[in-house]
Amino acid sequence: MKHKIILAITLSLFILKGNAQQFINKGTIEFEVISNAKKGLPSGSFWDQIKETLPTFKTAYYNYTFADNKSIYKFDHYDEKKAKVPEFLSRGEDENEWYTDFNTGQIVSQKNLGSTLNIKDSLRKIQWKLTNESRLIAGFNCRKAVGVILDSVYVFAFYTDEITITGGPCTLNGLPGMILGVTIPRLYTSLMATKLSVTDVKENIIKPVSVKKYYSNKELNDIITKRMKDDFANQEMDESVKNYINQMVWNAML
Repeated sequence: MKHKIILAITLSLFILKGNAQQFINKGTIEFEVISNAKKGLPSGSFWDQIKETLPTFKTAYYNYTFADNKSIYKFDHYDEKKAKVPEFLSRGEDENEWYTDFNTGQIVSQKNLGSTLNIKDSLRKIQWKLTNESRLIAGFNCRKAVGVILDSVYVFAFYTDEITITGGPCTLNGLPGMILGVTIPRLYTSLMATKLSVTDVKENIIKPVSVKKYYSNKELNDIITKRMKDDFANQEMDESVKNYINQMVWNAML
């Protein structure tokens, strides 16, 4: 009898805990985005001189605001206490933003890639493979998933199902909850949530940029690929230059 009572109490506690679990459908998440500013640059004396002027890491903060199954992800500020970001590394980044409507499956983004381009297309479909690995990010227990974007770029993501929106930073999406942590080795970049706020959410900023001309993802890829090849037309196309061009294209398409 005593064992039955203990078992009943234990089951009741599990039920109460499950009922008490709250799912978040509105809030603002701060992401710390750290990228290695030197890795991946082409080799050669010219580039070696540039590397000497660069900090090893560039640290930026972005905000992901979501409500009503829609979101906007945009630049907020740099952490220049860690390292001052040279102008040519930061030019135009404050204009970048990604608006996603998960109800319609559409994403509208604005990116400064030497000039401002606005893109409207369907959500990127990513084939994710879930793993049993987990880690704590911004106070949430997150499960790891591995995906591939742009044909060959591996993405390692951690998501929580306690936040109901199935999004993530930039164009990342498609997991059973919110992506709070990302590493992209081929881009030498990590994006990690640092905190979540569910009060004073600025829902009025969750809207797409409105312009006359939008490009598709394919058109964007063609434009940035041509620009990069034009920029390096007079340089020897060794493997380091080819890899650098690929990185610039992948970053533009992220």
